Amino acid sequence: MEQPDLQIRGFVGAAVPSGQKKDGEPDLALLFSEREAVGAGVFTTNKVKAAPVLLSEAHIQDGKVRAIVANSGNANACTGDAGLADAIKTADLASKALGVPIEEILVASTGVIGAPLNMTGINKALPNLVSALTPDGIDDVARAMMTTDSFQKVSRFNGNTGTAPYSILGIAKGAGMIMPNMATMLAFIVTDLSIDRDPLRQGVLNAVGKSFNRITVDGDTSTNDMVLVLANGAAQNGSLSPEAYNEFVDGLGKVMEDLARMIVEDGEGATKTVEIRVKGAFTGDEALIAAKTVANSNLVKTALYGEDPNWGRIMAALGRSGITMVENEVDIWIDDVKIVSGGLGKGATAEKQASERMKERSYSITIELHQGMFEDSMLTSDLTHEYVTINADYRT
Repeated sequence: MEQPDLQIRGFVGAAVPSGQKKDGEPDLALLFSEREAVGAGVFTTNKVKAAPVLLSEAHIQDGKVRAIVANSGNANACTGDAGLADAIKTADLASKALGVPIEEILVASTGVIGAPLNMTGINKALPNLVSALTPDGIDDVARAMMTTDSFQKVSRFNGNTGTAPYSILGIAKGAGMIMPNMATMLAFIVTDLSIDRDPLRQGVLNAVGKSFNRITVDGDTSTNDMVLVLANGAAQNGSLSPEAYNEFVDGLGKVMEDLARMIVEDGEGATKTVEIRVKGAFTGDEALIAAKTVANSNLVKTALYGEDPNWGRIMAALGRSGITMVENEVDIWIDDVKIVSGGLGKGATAEKQASERMKERSYSITIELHQGMFEDSMLTSDLTHEYVTINADYRT
């Protein structure tokens, strides 16, 4: 797939090595708005929050953001007061080099938990990072964010308010430790649209709920997850009509959904991307609970890897999810092949047809509960030998 244009008006980026990664590759990135910008963010729900999460949550409160400094190779999580001091120092160094208030600098980290940042490397690298800023540098930012990722994750939406064209550009990293709410992921999204802080925040919350909060790879929520959105108004579009705002929210959602799907497709060792659809649930909450339970079942996920339509594992997951259900009213499909009707299997012929569908890289599993009118879905991946290999020696 052809990569979208990674330039966007008023934003520049750069990445340089800072000694956080063992391989000496660029691991410190900077995304900078040359104009005043408003920002909004969504952060991990984990009670163990990395130092950069704590700092960025505080700095984004007033909605004024000019830059994001991100490092990979080290999460700066579970590092105590010293880790928070390092996050503040990183923001301070960027603030002085860029000539903007420290409160307008956000910090993000991803990598190994429990190790101190190489602050000597960051001190040395930051002046070079600022001097390297260029409109073409957002591509370097996307690369430098990667840890166990196997490819860059980028998406773009081009829109028009009726008075001016604008763009939304998103980059993300994430492949493992992926589970709503959000994931071991960093997602940075920038737009040249002019928009006020409050409608931006609401749009971000809506889009995150439909995208990054509907994916799982392994059921683990990270200490460092964040989605950050910056809007700098370079499009000079004036006030937004309700129609223009709705188009922006739709575009923002599309970008986030693209990035979320890429994260699942790049799940550590994953060979399948599977949508779990639950219909006919008694409540909306129960539809999501059912989809999450099936999507996170290790037994279901290994069956996906083995291309085995083992519907008993799906039924078992539903049964322990705590939702309202009646066993003999459940129907299950793999793509368009019905394998369960009224809680009973449809036989060997149906399962053989379903197994053929499961050889595809991407497909869906649909569950009809017949208990109500609500539905929801989750995007998941299979669980493979490679996932264990990657995570067994991640630090060594």
